[in-house]
Amino acid sequence: MASWGVRAVRQSYSLVASPALIRASPRLLCTATQQKNGPASEGAERPEQSAAETLLLEEKTQLEDQLKDMMGKYKRALADTENLRTRTHKMIEDAKLYGIQGFCKDLLEVADILEKATDSVPKEEMTTQNPHLKNLYDGLVMTEVQIQKVFTKHGLVKLNPDGQKFDPYEHEALFHTPVEGKEPGTVAMVTKVGYKLHGRTLRPALVGVAKAP
Repeated sequence: MASWGVRAVRQSYSLVASPALIRASPRLLCTATQQKNGPASEGAERPEQSAAETLLLEEKTQLEDQLKDMMGKYKRALADTENLRTRTHKMIEDAKLYGIQGFCKDLLEVADILEKATDSVPKEEMTTQNPHLKNLYDGLVMTEVQIQKVFTKHGLVKLNPDGQKFDPYEHEALFHTPVEGKEPGTVAMVTKVGYKLHGRTLRPALVGVAKAP
């Protein structure tokens, strides 16, 4: 009976002192330590991750604001460029249309002289007995008609507003006088015809305007 007790104590001692058990114990202790300290270490990393995320969000917001600002500037630059292109195109077109304005003004004097010359010829003198005067008159009329065709071809239109309502943008009033049979505010007399170049008044017609008696 005593010998059986001694053997049991020896087996228990050998089991406790076993090298395999001794080698496994540090691992078990480490595992237990990691399980114990694990949640605390994760908690310590979370503030660092939150700070990094906050920094990234701030940088993202700044970049988005910069992108919006740049897109706004880009759109404004496009609009300014388009406006400049439109204005430049209009200036070019106007230069094509009205570049002959000075030349046309000089030719208007020639047209005025031709008109006065044809108006000054007495109609009763143009007979077969006076062929030279008739031929001269016919030549002046043909020249006047031809120059008016050239004017029309280049957008120069004659203004003879007799009987029309007075328009300060197209007519220049020299005087106002009561005229029988003329409505007040209408052109009663044209002393010099006017001209428009492509819809723009090149020279206003010089007129007398009827007024109420």
